[in-house]
Amino acid sequence: MIRSDHAETRTGFRAIGCGYLLSAFASMFINMGLSSKTRPGKGFTFSFPIEVKNIHLAKHGSDSGVYDKDGRFVASKFEEIFAKHSKTHPDALTGEELKQLLNANKEPNDRKGAIAGYTEWKMLHYLCKDKNGLLHKETVRAAYDGSLFEQLEKQTASKEHP
Repeated sequence: MIRSDHAETRTGFRAIGCGYLLSAFASMFINMGLSSKTRPGKGFTFSFPIEVKNIHLAKHGSDSGVYDKDGRFVASKFEEIFAKHSKTHPDALTGEELKQLLNANKEPNDRKGAIAGYTEWKMLHYLCKDKNGLLHKETVRAAYDGSLFEQLEKQTASKEHP
């Protein structure tokens, strides 16, 4: 069974180049928010493990719909993000376009989902925008398929050990 506790999440954030405070805060926020949802019927533990096989159980409202309720990638929803919101550059989102995306996805009376969506997208933009502030389609796709984190880790390691 693949699990991730908050210490492992913190280590992962450090590996992709985040500072200590951001890594500590993000790991606690993520693991505290997802642990109980991905471990139905299991007791509380301070390590706040996430059972990755059950990550679809932590799906929240006010999201992009790129993953369906069973955790499957929906390519048409992914393409819709850029078809609807990337107006300045066809394959990238500006900060303002990202804000419009978040507002468009916001469901009425869904404060938790809206906060989760905002946090996920803003963190992705913060970590991955280019020098012009653009969040590129390939980067977003890599976030969805999981390859982004390996890419960021390699980039960070190459900067530390040229």
